[in-house]
Amino acid sequence: MNILALCGSLRERSLNGAVLRTAAELCAPGAVRREPGLDRLPFFRQDVEESGVLPPEVEEFRERAGAAQGVLIATPEYARGTSGVLKNALEWLVGGGRLYAKPVAVVSASPSALGGDRAQAWVRETLTMMGADVLPDGLLIPQATAKITDGRLTDEPTLKELDALLQRLLAAALTK
Repeated sequence: MNILALCGSLRERSLNGAVLRTAAELCAPGAVRREPGLDRLPFFRQDVEESGVLPPEVEEFRERAGAAQGVLIATPEYARGTSGVLKNALEWLVGGGRLYAKPVAVVSASPSALGGDRAQAWVRETLTMMGADVLPDGLLIPQATAKITDGRLTDEPTLKELDALLQRLLAAALTK
């Protein structure tokens, strides 16, 4: 199985990064692979997209997204939306069509009581517009700072919810 994991946060102690680390541990070794650096992608420019000569980082990113059987996205919430780094990454994937009909699950971990619901809604809407097969139920993790210890999700009920989401994503990926 090849699930590409995108983290919308660049923070070293990111709550969403912790969720992705835990997701990788819940699956078979190597099944969930985190994208190595959304911060390496240049800012999206339509002129570059239309030129047909993409920066190597973008080509590599698109290749990894295209080769993945599914995608797991963890988004923080900033100013009632997703992060700029995740938005930029998704913009590079629009023109390449790499997420078309691909199963995608969205999770958001936030210290807020709402769990990043607005960011998740924004990401889900964008993915739907891109033609991705967005799983109907993502995972909101409210008050995540109390549910994460030493860079791993440790809250048992939330771990069960994450595992169930991963199982739905894996099942969707196997049917494609």
